[in-house]
Amino acid sequence: MSISQPEPSPRFPPLMRILHWLLAALLLCMLFIGAAMVTSLLDYHRLLALHRPLGIAVLVLVLVLVLVLVLAIVRLINRKLSTLPPFPVTMSERERKVASLSELMLYGLMIGLPFVGWAMLSAGNYPIVMCGALHLPPILPTSPAAFSVLRHAHTVLAYLLFLVFLGHLSAVLFHTLIVRDGLLRRMASWRK
Repeated sequence: MSISQPEPSPRFPPLMRILHWLLAALLLCMLFIGAAMVTSLLDYHRLLALHRPLGIAVLVLVLVLVLVLVLAIVRLINRKLSTLPPFPVTMSERERKVASLSELMLYGLMIGLPFVGWAMLSAGNYPIVMCGALHLPPILPTSPAAFSVLRHAHTVLAYLLFLVFLGHLSAVLFHTLIVRDGLLRRMASWRK
């Protein structure tokens, strides 16, 4: 008698998996650099020089991922098939709703935070140096009041992103290590 192994979960398309892990790495870098900027006065300018281009890189990657999702929706309409793998049957309806909501929050924050940072620097009349002579244009006029509000908003949104990211990671680890339902295999780029 042979013991049947559960079938592997369907996986996200390769491009979506690559973008997912690239964004995860960039987000971790952004969060750690941002936290280090707040606590370090000596390395502040060096860390800021890394933080700005990484923030724009996150925005560009998210926009590419959104384009991929739009194309997936067009494909879905065209073929009447979903390209996204289903949630494991072990996930309750409540967990599925929370997972979907947290994913929307992650996308919203990954798009919103770079724009808030860009607007904050514009309102503070700071140059937005990407690399060498490459600068982004200001998107707001100089305004100390707007700078203050946007700086606070940027901090609050960064903490919210950190919490949502931790929740996402915790849920994946719970399903991978405790429930063992193959949730991570949907997004994993590696084999078991």
